[in-house]
Amino acid sequence: MQRNPVQRVSIRRPFAAVAAALASLLALAGCASAPQHHAGDPFEPMNRAVFSFNEGLDQHVAKPVATGYTKITPQPLREAISNVFSNLGDVGNFANDLLQLKVTDATEDLMRVAFNTTFGLGGLIDWASAAGLPKHQQDFGLTLGHYGVPAGPYLVLPLFGPSSVRDASGWVVSSAASPTTYLTASASVPIYGANVVSSRADMLGATNLLEQAALDKYSFVRDAYTQRRAYLIDGGSKLPAYGDDDDNDNDNDDAASANAAAPGDAAPRVEGAIASAPAEARDGPGQPAVAVRR
Repeated sequence: MQRNPVQRVSIRRPFAAVAAALASLLALAGCASAPQHHAGDPFEPMNRAVFSFNEGLDQHVAKPVATGYTKITPQPLREAISNVFSNLGDVGNFANDLLQLKVTDATEDLMRVAFNTTFGLGGLIDWASAAGLPKHQQDFGLTLGHYGVPAGPYLVLPLFGPSSVRDASGWVVSSAASPTTYLTASASVPIYGANVVSSRADMLGATNLLEQAALDKYSFVRDAYTQRRAYLIDGGSKLPAYGDDDDNDNDNDDAASANAAAPGDAAPRVEGAIASAPAEARDGPGQPAVAVRR
């Protein structure tokens, strides 16, 4: 039985796109000769240029579309659409938890897919979370990191956003684990577009806050991304270090004093911020400029 040639092209598209992006970045890296300011970011001049391109695309295309989407789409419907893509993402989470020999997490991922697909009408309703099955965030970049593969230099990929040499290579395998990869172009392209718009709409509030709070948005996103990825590879065993240890100690002392002075007051303190965005949404191996849910 012959395979549909259109389907064959659609399967190869994600791999070709990632390969082309990596090739162009490595070619441009040789031209970057400005002084380096960050040990893990030797391609900073090139990365900043790509970051500016992604920001412009986001501000002029993705953000306006996402804003319009939130205005014309009722919140229950937006949540249902978000749940569908989250359910699809659990397939990749299951595969990578299995590769990392995290049997308990992989079992929970599989149960989430089965539960939400069956009782949640194809994933429209997230009954698994309500039932106490946690949502895990995994991808092949994290799997490589789990087995000791170093992240390598920080990269900003066109359209895909923050990443690293290791995580960018993980996109190829992660794409293979996505069910939509094996659909025809006429089906996979609209689904991917809907995922992008839905994910970007979920992050409207977070990106507005980032624009107001960050003095250097590029540095903030880079540091938040690398710290978040290290945190996920450690399995959440320790919090990312957002500042100087002495500052953290002083902050903890201040918080303890405040709690002692007013034990009945609820005064949460922000330790740091994570900008990605995927994932979230959506932690992916390098979240797209408009992050895609996993």
